[in-house]
Amino acid sequence: MIELLWPWVFVLLPLPLVAYLALRRAGNRDPALHVPFFRNLSNLNAEAGRRASGPVLTRLCALLIWLALVVAASRPQWVGDPVQLPTNGRDLMLVIDVSGSMEAQDMALGGQAVNRLQITKSVVGDFVERRTGDRLGLILFAARAYTQAPLTFDRATVETLLYEAQIGIIEENATAIGDGIGLAVKRLKERPNPSRVIIMLTDGVNNSGEVSPLQAGELAAQEGIRVYTIGIGADSSVSSSLFGTRTINPSADLDEATLSKIAEITGGQYFRARDRRELENIYTVLDRLEPVDQDAKTFRPTLALFYWPLGAALALSLLLALMKLPWAQWRSSARAPEAFSSAALGGKR
Repeated sequence: MIELLWPWVFVLLPLPLVAYLALRRAGNRDPALHVPFFRNLSNLNAEAGRRASGPVLTRLCALLIWLALVVAASRPQWVGDPVQLPTNGRDLMLVIDVSGSMEAQDMALGGQAVNRLQITKSVVGDFVERRTGDRLGLILFAARAYTQAPLTFDRATVETLLYEAQIGIIEENATAIGDGIGLAVKRLKERPNPSRVIIMLTDGVNNSGEVSPLQAGELAAQEGIRVYTIGIGADSSVSSSLFGTRTINPSADLDEATLSKIAEITGGQYFRARDRRELENIYTVLDRLEPVDQDAKTFRPTLALFYWPLGAALALSLLLALMKLPWAQWRSSARAPEAFSSAALGGKR
């Protein structure tokens, strides 16, 4: 369906007629200089002018140009059928740790040892694919926190940005858990209260940033935002050295007490992921969160059409300019030397 955004512009349609009637026409003046030698040439031009297109065609072309300009000024646009936006879903902000400790290879994928970030990408990527109808955002943090993707329905872009995340993309020698949660709260605070969720994954302890994790958790609680925290990393790993092998705890720095407290004060839950299977189970549990109804919204796709009448006006203007060119005079000028030569030759005879 075609709609006009500014239909009132059509009140300007009679403007050329008003100008024609209101403004006085200039009178004809006789030329100040008479050259009888060119009388025959003037008669020839007048005869050619009578054969050319008259003023009716010129006025019609000008009228069409004005009509096309008014139509273009009214801003016509094609409006498509209404498209229903998702009415159920959540606003999920994924907060992922990309500090240097996420490079620890204490997990397995396909029978091979991989680091924690690779496992996170594999599991969280599948989680993102399943979130049909949800708005998703992505925040990466290490020594600082950055928004990698704002809230969007474009799950493919969020997934791509997640897979492109690398350790070292942010200063990696520190972990700012509080800044990561605080930035997520900032992104979610304007959204409807019942639908806002933060899922934060880390393997360490907060040792950087402007906001402490508990302060960020309290801010989330004040805004009614639930925070689900995930601690990732194996409990034990065998380390080899010149003195033999020994068992170590690669997750000794994981601050489970703080992560549990953040989840508790915000109405969320703390999860512990020691391997890929446990991490998959955690996101399966998160997958079963009940969606919250939001206000139904629709939009109608639009396509601007003003350039069509504007292009027609430009083409007609070019045609009118071509009609005003002195084609007859140019033809007469081309024939005049031939006539003069014939007359001169006849005089000599």
